[in-house]
Amino acid sequence: MLDIRFIRDNKDLIKEAAKKKRVDFDIDELLSLDEKRRMLLQSVEEKRAEQNRTSNSIMRFHDEVKRQEFVQEMRALKAGMQEDEEKLREVMKKWQELMLLVPNIPDISVPDGESEADNVTLKEWGNKPEFPFNPKNHIELMEKHNMVDFERGSKVHGFRGYFLKNDGALLSWAIWNYANKFFLDKGFNPFIAPTIVKKEFFYGTGHLPGDGNDLYRTQDDDYLSGTAEVPMMAYHSEEILKKEDLPIKYLAFSLCFRREAGSHGKDTKGLMRVHEFYKLEQLILCEASHAESEKLHEEINRNTEEFIESLEIPYRQLAISTGDLKAAHVKSYDTELWIPSENAYREIASASYYHDFQARRFNIRYDNSGVKTYVHSLNGTAIPTPRVLIALVENYQNPDGTIRVPEKLVPYLGKTVIGSPEEQNIPEKDEVI
Repeated sequence: MLDIRFIRDNKDLIKEAAKKKRVDFDIDELLSLDEKRRMLLQSVEEKRAEQNRTSNSIMRFHDEVKRQEFVQEMRALKAGMQEDEEKLREVMKKWQELMLLVPNIPDISVPDGESEADNVTLKEWGNKPEFPFNPKNHIELMEKHNMVDFERGSKVHGFRGYFLKNDGALLSWAIWNYANKFFLDKGFNPFIAPTIVKKEFFYGTGHLPGDGNDLYRTQDDDYLSGTAEVPMMAYHSEEILKKEDLPIKYLAFSLCFRREAGSHGKDTKGLMRVHEFYKLEQLILCEASHAESEKLHEEINRNTEEFIESLEIPYRQLAISTGDLKAAHVKSYDTELWIPSENAYREIASASYYHDFQARRFNIRYDNSGVKTYVHSLNGTAIPTPRVLIALVENYQNPDGTIRVPEKLVPYLGKTVIGSPEEQNIPEKDEVI
């Protein structure tokens, strides 16, 4: 959320931001409503002050006739104040709804574009494997080695359901354990975050109202989070932090949920678009400095790249264009891994910064030499599972269908190859009866 004073003083800048982000937002409607809000607020305050003065006057008069005159005057004031208060409540409700729709200002370095088709490739890393055979996709490989069960997953969960098992489960744990060590060595504090989060905090991060169709709602009108960003921002809501404690760096692990409501017909098989998954998320709160936000944004994005590089999986980095940039974001990068069976890159992580957009909604501030100042917030995917398994097993497959284990994961998995007879003593696949 932007400061309403900033919005008033920078009307044209907000219009341009909405235009760049392809957001249908009427700034004039908000400013007109804001003027009504301010006038009603002033009227209520004036009538309340007059009511207090009249009440004090009544206390001073002993003449009953005079007292009754003031009582009648106070009743009229009270009726007028109640009428204005009701109007103010109605105006405030609409004003707050419009304030939630004001887009953040994209950084000048964000490439202009209409949609994700206009995202810009900043770099590519790694050598794409050249197989002397037709590479199998992750479904074939993982089913061959009894690492996953989609059939029973669909039976138990429904559409997009899955079970990871045997080396599929162990490989996931290996990735989590290695990722924990890797990112904690970068100075992050480890957390396991809750998944069920109060509705208000999804408005805080900007996931509501825009992403409502992709969220699971509970019976109590809370929501299941699709990222630890939401509970970790809520962690410090309504708090004043110490400047010397900034930046605060959290690495949060959580179970995540997404409906994938807008992806009907896309990736209906396999592990690319599942309804529930696990994710390690980087989240940082820092001083209110654009330069600091920019520096830390590059840092968290680079952390994820270095992690992927250590697994020796080819990837590319994208700068998200204005037309694909979410309303709350100042700037975002996406990281995509190479998927041999598709001959294409697919998204694995994103990193974004917000300035004080989220902190204003959460009311997270720090004591800046006596001035209470809103922090800046940033977040970035460390690594998600099971999606990373797709690139891992496909890029590391051998001609005989076995799967090499990345060197960094060997100490955590306890083997160098998945599928070799001497290392795996389980049936290839147990059939569903």
